[in-house]
Amino acid sequence: MHQTIVTRGDADASLAHVLTHAIETSDKPRHQIAREMGMHRETLLRVMRGDRPVSLDEAARVFELCGASPRASLILTLAGQEDLACEWMRSEMGEFLEEFLTALPGQLELTLGSRVADLRPRWANGTSQLIARILAKHIDDFANRDIGLALQR
Repeated sequence: MHQTIVTRGDADASLAHVLTHAIETSDKPRHQIAREMGMHRETLLRVMRGDRPVSLDEAARVFELCGASPRASLILTLAGQEDLACEWMRSEMGEFLEEFLTALPGQLELTLGSRVADLRPRWANGTSQLIARILAKHIDDFANRDIGLALQR
């Protein structure tokens, strides 16, 4: 999967795009989202068009009001993964990523302790592949266990 480096201007445009997707696919009308944000609906439209920059706190609040996973949506957007941010924002994958990214730093600190300084950035891609394979195996194990239990009945 190709990752893009997001610059400041690109990040603003990407965030506007993903926020627009969250707002347009929300169960709430725009005027309600704007009111709950404490902003005028025209200001919200300017945010959606990318004409008005939005703080990370404001963006997270919009995602939350729209029923999206705020941290996961922000991180994916800032990492240049707009399509995944839009696709996963209201899914269990988005919820998983939200919990995973929230728990990971503490678990790394707890597990690695002083060895955290030994980590190398070049290991990140391989580690992400390893985690994805472990998760796939875990899901397969659960599915096989469920099938085994169903056959025993």
